[in-house]
Amino acid sequence: MTTPNLSEEQAVILGLGAKKRLAYMFETVQQFKQVWILNDDDGCVMLANEDDDCVPVWPTREFAEAWATGEWAGCSAKAIPLADWFSRWTPGLEEDDLLIAAFPTEEDDGTILFSDEFEKQLKAPKQKY
Repeated sequence: MTTPNLSEEQAVILGLGAKKRLAYMFETVQQFKQVWILNDDDGCVMLANEDDDCVPVWPTREFAEAWATGEWAGCSAKAIPLADWFSRWTPGLEEDDLLIAAFPTEEDDGTILFSDEFEKQLKAPKQKY
């Protein structure tokens, strides 16, 4: 996939498998202290994955915007500071029985996680990948 808004390095990251993208996601989010979502006129974009509804999240604005094509072209990327994520998003997602699709691409849905699993990984000590 060649997305004009992405650098060569970012295009390589998109080509990694879901597990390596997930590791990159946690490292980047821990570094910049924010998670990126896509919003449209109705709020946060959602994905249906088999029987579950998921909120897709990305490590940077560029990756979120690169995913906003086709039916999602009218969406805009929005940063959620980690403090807000932990205090509002994790409990809200749990309450609404929503999962997280971490770093999806056009080719796959990313890694599907429960919101508490996602938060636990974000709070884990930084690791070298």
